[in-house]
Amino acid sequence: MKILCQKSDLLNGLSIVSKAVPSKTTMSILECILVDSTAGNIKFTANDMELGIETIVEGQIIEKGIIAIDAKMFLDIVRKLPDSVVKIETDDDNKAYITCEKAKFTIIGKSGEDFSYLPQVKKANPLIISQFSLKDIIRQTIFSINENDSNKIMSGELFEIKSNKLRVVSLDGHRISIRNISLKDEYDDHKVIIPGKTLNEISKILGGSDEDDVSIFFTDKHVIFEFDSTTVISRLIEGEYFKVDQMLNNNYETKISINKKEFLNCIDRATLLVKEGDKKPIIVSIEDEKLELKISSALGSMNEDIDIKKEGKSLMIGFNPKFLIDALKVIDDETIDMYMFNSKAPCFIKDADESYIYLVLPVNFNNVG
Repeated sequence: MKILCQKSDLLNGLSIVSKAVPSKTTMSILECILVDSTAGNIKFTANDMELGIETIVEGQIIEKGIIAIDAKMFLDIVRKLPDSVVKIETDDDNKAYITCEKAKFTIIGKSGEDFSYLPQVKKANPLIISQFSLKDIIRQTIFSINENDSNKIMSGELFEIKSNKLRVVSLDGHRISIRNISLKDEYDDHKVIIPGKTLNEISKILGGSDEDDVSIFFTDKHVIFEFDSTTVISRLIEGEYFKVDQMLNNNYETKISINKKEFLNCIDRATLLVKEGDKKPIIVSIEDEKLELKISSALGSMNEDIDIKKEGKSLMIGFNPKFLIDALKVIDDETIDMYMFNSKAPCFIKDADESYIYLVLPVNFNNVG
């Protein structure tokens, strides 16, 4: 094989596919990136058996060929090459020669035939969504998955399609994040659980343009994302997702409207008095025209008032500050509405159209010093 690529194109391609290279594996071939120019284009592939990514890299093919090269070494070398044309050649002994200006590297590669190729999956009826929308949905929900829980379903997000609506749900046992968006077209009903790891990596690769689309294909066991020159294929999490609708209700006895930025900054200041690992709640006291926020820890105490609009009863309720901060950070509205029933029932943060719903469980603040 002999190919020529601009360093920037090479680096971009390697950065994309390296997200599917496992950090730990007993199969050394999975630590490699496959470079394949046998089909008339330069294709890079990585696969950790759960997540696979392939992307087409711009360049010139002088001689066709295929080789697997250690991903970390390959990426590190290319990153430090001059900004110029890079030549990659291979020989019959699976050695790769990487040349750029005066820099020359020789790497021991592996046979491309030994590589674990991406599974061949039948693709039909893709869901079309803009890169911006998908990236935004992931940003606004991914923080409330639970990667460490023994229940694997909590490590993924529910993607539920009904006609021209897409609902994305994540939860971790203490909170729920929901995004609802309208799609341009109508689709067959579908419900899948996509691993959080897959969505995290996709959000890093997506350009985020509103004009560029992503095609998403679903099968019984896999989901495929196609965008730009990249294909991402991932196993789905099998099982039945939690019955989220049973956890949502519209009953409330207290509703407040509050400036989001002011509230977020206030909570952020309060956490200065909480050491990492401490589970000190913030206590929110809601009166007629104001919300008082208090926190007390071994380091000291703090309280601050914020102007609000209130409907219903006055209330005192405690929260884990991190859970409120995570939700508030991803809401783009200037003013938010919060709905509460009592100090032991979930708090809902949602807009009028319910394009987003964040449920946060309160915490007990009895005997808080």
